[in-house]
Amino acid sequence: MKKVISKDGTPIAYDQVGSGPALILVGGALSYRLFPGFVQLAQLLAPDFTVINYDRRGRGDSGDSPSYAVAREAEDLEAVISDVGGSAFVWGMSSGAALALEAAASGLPMKRLALYEPPYMMGEHRSSAPPTDSEEQVRRMIVSGRPDAAVKFFLRTMGAPGFAVAMMRLMPFWARMRTVANSLPYDYAVMGDFSLPARRIASVSVPTLVLGGAKSPASLRQAVGDVGKLLPNGEARLLPGQNHNVSMKVLAPELKSFFTR
Repeated sequence: MKKVISKDGTPIAYDQVGSGPALILVGGALSYRLFPGFVQLAQLLAPDFTVINYDRRGRGDSGDSPSYAVAREAEDLEAVISDVGGSAFVWGMSSGAALALEAAASGLPMKRLALYEPPYMMGEHRSSAPPTDSEEQVRRMIVSGRPDAAVKFFLRTMGAPGFAVAMMRLMPFWARMRTVANSLPYDYAVMGDFSLPARRIASVSVPTLVLGGAKSPASLRQAVGDVGKLLPNGEARLLPGQNHNVSMKVLAPELKSFFTR
């Protein structure tokens, strides 16, 4: 584990594996650098890249600050990029994809950018967007010591059926999710009202690949296509047989192909 200090003094922890050009992984909600899927993806990409798997602030071994702003998270990514050479490939997952897009729009030095299902909700899907006070509701749950309630609230507002959430609570990975429940307000802040930030996306000139699953909900599939169309140098594609819980063995070759063009 290595650490770099972000602009506001917050330490950001990351693991580095492999050799080759730097590729930074940006996790989504309830993920962190030791999450099994991210460890697997890093190992799959390590033969071709120096893979940087970092803890977003408030998670794992990274620090936090008394107040939060999305700009601080962009600065965290900027600090990691600077620490690994000053420019990098970047891949973001879900709300991490939205964060990576915002960072790119802010001018961070990225060689290429890949995204998996940024969860914007447009058109007919707007009615499925989480309540506008979701960030505040989750903060109250965290402050009152109810991380399980916060995780459940997040999953339900993102469309997971009640029976599926009940089953998840019996699984070993639930304990991993509850340990980072305190960072859920940050993901809601990144997504805002879950509308598409069209102007910010259209300002991203770096070559960008937007991927999604052909079996994912219609709202996510639409977001993949819409983001791809807005990007000046973007392309979008749906992976057959995949959903939001993408197989890293399927994803890794797609990323390798895009980043090594």
